Order: sequence, then structure tokens, then C-alpha cells
Amino acid sequence: MSLGRDPSLRHQRELLAIVEKAAGRDKYFILLPESALGLWTPARERFWTQSLQSRALTVIAGATLINADGYDNVILALDESGSRVIYRQRMPVPISMWRPWHTWTGQSGGTPARVFENPVVEFDGITVAPLICYEQLLLWPVLHSMAYDPDLLIVIGNGWWTAGAKIVAVQRASATAWARLFSMPLVMSFNI
Repeated sequence: MSLGRDPSLRHQRELLAIVEKAAGRDKYFILLPESALGLWTPARERFWTQSLQSRALTVIAGATLINADGYDNVILALDESGSRVIYRQRMPVPISMWRPWHTWTGQSGGTPARVFENPVVEFDGITVAPLICYEQLLLWPVLHSMAYDPDLLIVIGNGWWTAGAKIVAVQRASATAWARLFSMPLVMSFNI
């Protein structure tokens, strides 16, 4: 429940311990949910980079990048050499995240819609179609990604705020249906 909302180093250490336990000795990739890393800063990057030294492990996780106009909801790949953004959300939730009127009125805040950007990413020799939260429920992001014939569908979401609701279950069902429809493997990670 605190993923992405607890800024403490203690929380990052606890998250790292969960990653290391899940990875064991055989895993090369660990997928964490949307916003799992919280606000991405140079200090957090340094912590994770140093913690992953001498490990054949890549953590793929959701984070928030602050910029001059607002923020980006992203998926990062982290390993011993640092971090890189592998995906920027194309369709953030209107009004609560995406506020197009801010641009028209000269205000800042919110995250931009990147409707035609990064439908797939090349990662470790495979083509991945990533979807963050709300995008799993929309037709356009999925069809846009599938037009590039990806090898794998990864979906992440953040459902801590939906306690008692069926939103995460609907997102999981939607992602599963898309994966079946396009006959591709699916990897999911949700924060509930």
C-alpha cells in the first residue's frame, strides 16, 4: 500500500529486500508495479545501482519523473550500470493525471498524453509492449502496440487506492484477454 508514497530510505531497503528474495539466484528480471519506486531522484538511482552491483539482475519498475511542466509516469529498467526510461505512459487518466487545458492556459502540472509515442520497446533482444494502468482498459494503446508485433506484453498498475473495488480485477482480466487475443505471453505486476 505504501509503494511509491513512502519517500524513506528504509522503504527503498525493504523493497530491495523483496526484490532480492524474489530474484533468488535464477531470475534475471523482476517486474514491479506502477509507481513502485516513487519519485525518481539521483539519490534513489544511486541506491539501486549500488545495491545491484555484481548481480545479473534487472529491475523493471514504475516511477514518477518530475519535469519543468509536471511529471511523467514511466517504466524504468535498473541494473548495476544505472537506470533508463524504457516507457512513458501514452494515455494517463484524464483530469486526475492528464490536464490538456493546462497547456492552453499556460499552467504547469499533470502528465502529458503521448498518444503516438513508444508503442513498443526493445529490451534484451525482445520487443515488449508495455501498458500502465488505465491504458489496459483502452483500445488505442493496445492496438497501437500490437501493430508492431511485440514478443511480450507487460502490464503494471497501482490499485492501492481502489480498496473494496474491482478495478484491479478488471485490469487483470482485460490484460489477460488482450494477451490471449494476440497469442502472446503476459507478465503483470499490480500494487493492491
